[in-house]
Amino acid sequence: MSRWKILAATMALATTVVVTTVSLPVFARELQPLATAAPEQVGMSAERLGRIATVLKKEIADGKLPGAVVMVARKGKIVYSDAIGFQDKGANTPMKPDSIFRIYSMTKPLVSVAAMMLVEDGVIQLTDPISKFLPAFKDMQVSVAAPGPDGKATYTNVPAAKPITVQDLLRHSAGLAYAEITKNEPVKAAYVEAKFSQPGVHEYDSRGMTPAEQVERIAKAPLIHQPGTMWEYSMAVDILGRVVEAASGKRLAVFLDERMFTPLKMVDTGFWLPASKMPRLAQPFPVDPASGQKVSVLDVSAEPGNDSGGAGGLSTANDYLRFGQMLLNGGELDGARVMSRSTIKLMTSDHLGTRVAAPLQPGELLLGTPGYTFGLGFAVRQSDGIAGVPGSAGEFMWAGYAGTYFWIDPKEEIVGVYMTQAPSPIRAYYRKMFKSLVYQALVD
Repeated sequence: MSRWKILAATMALATTVVVTTVSLPVFARELQPLATAAPEQVGMSAERLGRIATVLKKEIADGKLPGAVVMVARKGKIVYSDAIGFQDKGANTPMKPDSIFRIYSMTKPLVSVAAMMLVEDGVIQLTDPISKFLPAFKDMQVSVAAPGPDGKATYTNVPAAKPITVQDLLRHSAGLAYAEITKNEPVKAAYVEAKFSQPGVHEYDSRGMTPAEQVERIAKAPLIHQPGTMWEYSMAVDILGRVVEAASGKRLAVFLDERMFTPLKMVDTGFWLPASKMPRLAQPFPVDPASGQKVSVLDVSAEPGNDSGGAGGLSTANDYLRFGQMLLNGGELDGARVMSRSTIKLMTSDHLGTRVAAPLQPGELLLGTPGYTFGLGFAVRQSDGIAGVPGSAGEFMWAGYAGTYFWIDPKEEIVGVYMTQAPSPIRAYYRKMFKSLVYQALVD
């Protein structure tokens, strides 16, 4: 972010990596939206796109959503943009186009791209064991379940058959876990004890620990699967962020700012907010209207102990649209090239195949529908059919815990971004709703 001071410290990531005090660029960065076009100029209907606002306004009026910012680009031009409802319903603050959102797991694609930049630099290889950068992950144990005499599972630890690789982190086949998701009881307990999760208080929050503490604690817990054998959504990208730091010698926030946010003019994306930007931060309802559960979200007003590559990011719809358009363009935006089209092709290919099992498919986790495999940082659609939402083979996407969502459809040349602050069990419903409303507006 502009004029932010990064108070970097020694990175004792069990490697000999020292990150010296670094300041982020001090020159001002101004908001730079993509060019706009009338929808009809790029094969879409303005009248049909207007249904997005009609539907979302009803959901907001019914008290089901606090508010949202939505943006749609086709063929490199913004054809729809709207800020609807409330940035903070409790304070009666209206949503604004530049409202800032906790994007949680939509941080993962940003950090996955950062790792692939280092692959392009020749500093990392996908087949590298992560212990090359983080020695604590050498000689891992795997927690294996077996039925006990009473029918309940019993668990024993066995040595990992192979090392965790960088590719495993990128495609969630490392054997790492999320305490909130995994069914492996010993691993769940180890993660909760290590404070990777505080159920009912701060889910997906490990901002209070240093990078070194994060690595040490997660490496002590057993894995839930043998590396490279099973797709299970996890803290893998948090550890990928630590690999980026170890391999680059820079704090994750600094690396991303220098290599991605500054070149792409993503002016409001980072891991915490200065006081001057806090008034733009979107807030959820205190209680989720769908579940009746109290809502707790990350406190992003202070610098975190570590930059969470899996769940710690903040962004705006405009910033994330610029990121998405760069990917659709093959690694370049407005004359700034940040990566190669060949790398994006690799990232958006199927990396599970028949070698990595996926009992719960990525699309089922994200949208409640099959039809998606996983690449390197993105869910990837395998065919025009199967999935219970419109789209095209080869589209790629991801989403966040607080309801945010984006997708990129290279065939239709669409980038869609949906930003809200509504962690709720029904968030998949709104993702599918928005996606369907965009595709029904195609008229070419």
